Amino acid sequence: MSEIKDSNSLALKDYGINELLSKDSMYISWLEVEKAIAHAQGELGIIPQEFANTIEQRAQYKNINLEKVNALYLQQGHSFYPFVEVFSDECGEAGKYVHYGVTTQNVQQTGELLVAKEINSRFLIIISDILENLANLAEKYSESIMPGRTHGRHAVPITFGFKVATWISDILGATQQVKNFHSSSFTSMCGGAVGAYNSLGELGPELNSRVGDILGLTPMDVPARNIHSNILEYINELAMLVNPLNRIAEEVFSTSIEEFGELSEHYVSGQVGSSTMPQKINPKLSKGIIANSEKLYSIVGSLYYASARPFEADSSTNMLLDDQLHEALGLVKEILTRAEELTGTLQVHTSKMEANLKITDGLDNTENLMMHLAKIIGKTKAHEVLYNISINAEETGVSFREQVLANKKLDQYFSKKELTSMMDPRNYTGLSTEISLSQAKKAKEQSFILRRLYSN
Repeated sequence: MSEIKDSNSLALKDYGINELLSKDSMYISWLEVEKAIAHAQGELGIIPQEFANTIEQRAQYKNINLEKVNALYLQQGHSFYPFVEVFSDECGEAGKYVHYGVTTQNVQQTGELLVAKEINSRFLIIISDILENLANLAEKYSESIMPGRTHGRHAVPITFGFKVATWISDILGATQQVKNFHSSSFTSMCGGAVGAYNSLGELGPELNSRVGDILGLTPMDVPARNIHSNILEYINELAMLVNPLNRIAEEVFSTSIEEFGELSEHYVSGQVGSSTMPQKINPKLSKGIIANSEKLYSIVGSLYYASARPFEADSSTNMLLDDQLHEALGLVKEILTRAEELTGTLQVHTSKMEANLKITDGLDNTENLMMHLAKIIGKTKAHEVLYNISINAEETGVSFREQVLANKKLDQYFSKKELTSMMDPRNYTGLSTEISLSQAKKAKEQSFILRRLYSN
């Protein structure tokens, strides 16, 4: 496994995904595919039914002599055929019909996508937990004011609940895409050497379709071995799914800096942040999400080059695609489990958020003042008045609030009480609270749906 882990990584629940990414799981998936092929071939009369039954009965992991598989691999140098040879021997006379009319990639790729689909259902369960966590945050902090920031600078006031609502909305969109993929795009392939059913003849398309039905996968329309768009699409979807989680981690990482102090990760007693600085409490969960996300993004580009190889098949393509899909699944598991822990234990420091909002002494509400003034003198002139006050505050060091209250132009139209109210950040958060609660409701609804659809 090549996901990036902190040297003092937390023990996070893996939802059984590590087991599904194991070599044992790979062999089991191959057996499931060979079993499905034999079953379908027996139904269609491609092989004798009695032999199909035997192959199905013997297709169990406990029946595979892995020592012999490994020994044959060293002798033959083929990644799959030793498995076929050992399994064929295990089936006795029926062994002559094992792997009948199909090729290595048919079984390996179908098997890995069978496993990927099961892992994907677990990803969606973890997402349901993340959405539930975020919904709770959005509700709890729907009215907790903080600075809105654009270009790294204060913009207009928002609530922390609104910030969480943007996280939720982003995740909901990406989750829907992954759900769509899950329902129809994990494919099976059963077309033989190049995908033209050379050894299977007219029954080939029916066999291809039936194998997909048995495995709960979508049969490729043309089971050509040089078509990889579904794998590319899936890894793209995974990258899109983790991207909003990456943004959450970046925001937690940045705003946990002492100068911000707005968010922090939950401290676990006994954790060590540095071998030389005893005081260090580092954002371990966020760091892991950021690092693994960036590694996942790097995979996507390389796959486009690999999938464009010429002719009907190229094992160099398959080797890279197989490895990168496996790696991507491991990376996403690490990102999602960290994000589930992070969103469920996030420490929110509302007093620091409010204090940070007030350091500009009303400047964050400049737009509010301008919009009120615009109703009287027009937008362009109002912008000019507030621009001059803002720049003067920056240049002279006299606070924006003081300059607003002393400004003669504003004094013509508004009382000191009205101006003070306009500069109160609590009076200018837009629909932050409403959006927070709306997105929290959507997150809870989607969380319930995900659990209902994908829980075993």
